[in-house]
Amino acid sequence: IAGLRSSKPGVTLISPPPHHDIYSIEDLAQLIYDLKMVHPSADVSVKLVSEVGIGTVACGVAKANADVIQVSGHDGGTGASPLSSIKHAGSPWELGLTEVHQSLLENGLREKVTLRVDGGIKTGWDVVLGAVMGAEEFGFGTIAMIAGGCVMARVCHLNTCPVGVTTQKMKLREKFPADPEHVVQYFRFVADEVRQVLSKLGKRSLDEVVGDLSLLSARSDEEQPVAKTANLNAEVLLKGQKLESFKPHRDSPAHDVTSAHPAEGDEVLSTLDDDILAMPDMQALLGAEEPKGMAAKIAVSVCNTDRCVGGRIGGEIAAARGGGGLDAAGASLDITLTGTAGQSFGAFNMPGTTLTLEGEANDYVGKSMHGGNLEIRGHSDASRDSAEAPAAVAGNTCLYGATGGAAWLRGVAGERFGVRNSGALGVVEGAGDHLAEYQTGGTLVVLGEVGKNVGSGMTGGAVIVVGDADTEGKFNAEYVEATPIAAGSGAAAYLQDVVAEHYKRTGSKRAAAMLEDWDATLATALEVLPKGTESPYAAYAPADVELDAGVRQRAA
Repeated sequence: IAGLRSSKPGVTLISPPPHHDIYSIEDLAQLIYDLKMVHPSADVSVKLVSEVGIGTVACGVAKANADVIQVSGHDGGTGASPLSSIKHAGSPWELGLTEVHQSLLENGLREKVTLRVDGGIKTGWDVVLGAVMGAEEFGFGTIAMIAGGCVMARVCHLNTCPVGVTTQKMKLREKFPADPEHVVQYFRFVADEVRQVLSKLGKRSLDEVVGDLSLLSARSDEEQPVAKTANLNAEVLLKGQKLESFKPHRDSPAHDVTSAHPAEGDEVLSTLDDDILAMPDMQALLGAEEPKGMAAKIAVSVCNTDRCVGGRIGGEIAAARGGGGLDAAGASLDITLTGTAGQSFGAFNMPGTTLTLEGEANDYVGKSMHGGNLEIRGHSDASRDSAEAPAAVAGNTCLYGATGGAAWLRGVAGERFGVRNSGALGVVEGAGDHLAEYQTGGTLVVLGEVGKNVGSGMTGGAVIVVGDADTEGKFNAEYVEATPIAAGSGAAAYLQDVVAEHYKRTGSKRAAAMLEDWDATLATALEVLPKGTESPYAAYAPADVELDAGVRQRAA
């Protein structure tokens, strides 16, 4: 499990994990855009908890070009959920679903998305009721697990499931009592009940009843099944627009939302990545059966409306060559861009691909990058760059969730540099607050000042800070400890190699100054590690030849 999630074995994980790149509806829109870039045909689903005000949020999600909005009710919950969350979080799915459906209708957004509902759906009656209230898809969680043999022991996260449903221990897995046919049979019963209810309504399919509130009526006080609902006014669920001539989103023409400027109708303008992918060199590189030895070099201009540059290229390379990218095929791709890149520059970068930016970038540089190199050199204007005061070249939340590769930034980055870094090498000449937050692997090297709260939640990997004259109170003492790097140590040799490579790749004035007086530079170097861990570079030795980023990554 730790391997799949690129985390450290034995360290408790938050489930579900937080999205460190989402703090507003604009951030969510950017994430959806990024996902559409790397996989244009994929459907993106956004799950919302049923609560007051969910309709407004759902409209924002629809405008952000999500494909599916999932309304999750208060009932249900996985076996790993805290009991307090299962019993006291959220509201009934009927309230949330009705509000979302009506809000989308009122704002002309209903047919842009598919509505899905879950949270205690158990029967065919529930399915039809959900459809009448506006849902098109239905999620079965707890009840499907029970059909599969779950006894709701609520220890899914402890690897001690007594009936072997959620455990890696073979002795417990041997106790698994159920058969897959049990789950299949359960859903057959659900489908049969759906057919029966629809036939009583005189309908042939669920699509015919979606959003048809005329099929609902409130129970009288005498018909209430329990006393606590006797005073509940359900009229609010029955009011609203009726969905006329429903056209499911899944049947709508495919619409590529990754263009920054959609044209009229379904036609959209291509992205910069599309332009690059259409170039003959790229076509030859991706289309070759045996690309070994092929090297494509491309130069283009970029502006800040070009978002997620490299994302679609990474997706196409992954589809054509697998996780090893061009590197595994013995090929390479070098793209040089001039200008100011938009958000998510170099996201999902793959091994064998180098993106060089002669300029600056915005937030999310290198998000989820898997390999290769990102080089940000800043603008050529010498007045904006010096060894004493490097220019700002990147925004916040760089290398979020990166699992490999290396990023070389000739300049300063913003806050949360390397958040949830899980394997990449990141070199930067200054960073804001919360450096290496939740880092589980990889190495961050800062050739300059850092902000406060370095290493909060950090459980793996390493951070090296060089040249910060005042680090008092900047490191999160609860999670990490900082020690000076001794001359002649493996960490010192590694650091010198990285600084030399940084100078070679970016022409950094600060790196050049540090190499000129290495003894003085090393005297200011600190290695920051999670408490109780040893330096990953204790056995590192400088090689006779220059090491590329991939070799350094493997050494790390």
